[in-house]
Amino acid sequence: MSTDNPVVPSGGTADAWRASPWLAWGVELRQLRYVVAVAEHRHFRRAAQALGMTQPSLSRQVGAVERELGTALFDRTARGVVPTAAGAVYVEHARRVLEQVEAGAAEARRAARGQTGALRLGFVGEALVELLPSLLARFRSAHPAVALECRELSTAQCGAALLTGEIDLAISRGAPAGEGAERLTAVPVAGDHLVAVCHRGHPFAGQSAISPEQLCGQPLIASSAADEPAAARVLAPVLSGAGGVTSARDVHTVIGLAACGIGVGLVPSSVRGLARPETVMIEVDPPLRLPDLTMAFRAADVSPPLGAFLDVTRAHCPGTGRRLSRVMPRRHQAAG
Repeated sequence: MSTDNPVVPSGGTADAWRASPWLAWGVELRQLRYVVAVAEHRHFRRAAQALGMTQPSLSRQVGAVERELGTALFDRTARGVVPTAAGAVYVEHARRVLEQVEAGAAEARRAARGQTGALRLGFVGEALVELLPSLLARFRSAHPAVALECRELSTAQCGAALLTGEIDLAISRGAPAGEGAERLTAVPVAGDHLVAVCHRGHPFAGQSAISPEQLCGQPLIASSAADEPAAARVLAPVLSGAGGVTSARDVHTVIGLAACGIGVGLVPSSVRGLARPETVMIEVDPPLRLPDLTMAFRAADVSPPLGAFLDVTRAHCPGTGRRLSRVMPRRHQAAG
């Protein structure tokens, strides 16, 4: 008898399989289906019709299983067949195996579609203001079985974590740079420019816009993200002329300190929604463009969960979607 594609129970071993009195090593998956069909229809002809095969062929296949086992699985009568005691036990085990195989196939298909697995996301805090809430909600709704791990990191940490494989996707202020960055694909997801935030009692509060020169001599408040190279190139000229700089952990702290009258805060325009009743957001004119919020991932990573997240991004972020569409064919080619 052919030993191609032997069926081994999930979690079992070949030795355990051979030791089973009813599930013999060498029985093929299709033969288990034949035996179960005969048991369900209680008739070889009706079972053969349901399987789309001839009755003699089905009889030969079931007979081969019986010879492999060394016992009859069915009592043949003029009116049909009835499982023997051994046959009833064998059919029960066969059904379990077939169910496991079907479940495994379904899980494999779900994994291939990115519906299971895990996705590790690193992000700068500013991405939580506008971009990530709706995007993550849509992804979780479409792929609830994907384990999503989110970590707040600096832009530099995002790039390093991507390259070492600690995360799968990063949203940072500007594209990751430095050694190994050529192995990453980076796509801008949101543009930003600098705005000032101050207490309502500050002289700037009544103005619709201020110039960068007006910030000279002012006590300024900036988040630690201002120290990162891409942002520092934009902010350095402003900060160098300040009448003192207070460093804050994040934009929430910048706005909170501005609300206390500590100084004039410098924040991205995307955080306007975080303004407090005690504060006023003021445009800086001419605008000082900040590095874009950028989505980055390893160019060689073709994991289905990452692909699923990029698909959701393409569908719900039109501008970003067009940029992603230009790099997605390369991912699909690599996956194939």
